[in-house]
Amino acid sequence: MKLEHIGIAVRSLEQALRFYRDTLGLRVAGFETLPAEKVRVALLPLGETRLELLEPTAEDSPIAQFISKRGEGIHHIALGVSQLDAHLRQLEAAGVRVLPGKGETGASGHRYAFLHPSSCGGVLVELVEAPQAAVREAK
Repeated sequence: MKLEHIGIAVRSLEQALRFYRDTLGLRVAGFETLPAEKVRVALLPLGETRLELLEPTAEDSPIAQFISKRGEGIHHIALGVSQLDAHLRQLEAAGVRVLPGKGETGASGHRYAFLHPSSCGGVLVELVEAPQAAVREAK
């Protein structure tokens, strides 16, 4: 298991990139729009991990709701796992609350699941499994 990324909710990617890219000098590896999640994502590599800047594309998106309640800021941390389904079975058996939508495909083609903050010390935790091609290449 490793720290895969940190998700940061922002109102505007353009404004956020003025800080992360233009001021801090981080490189933008790419952008993705995920219609099912109603979010546009900027991917910024940072050492062995990356930042994901998350801009809502609709007022009813989870990211828009998060910003409305809590303001911009850290939305979640993501941990990389090699076998998502096995990890989820183990966590559910231990009483960890897994949010609906587990095993869906998100940014960069990764399968993911979110763990409820009530089970994780108040932190929204995402488990991310790399696509099988990426897992084979890493070996």
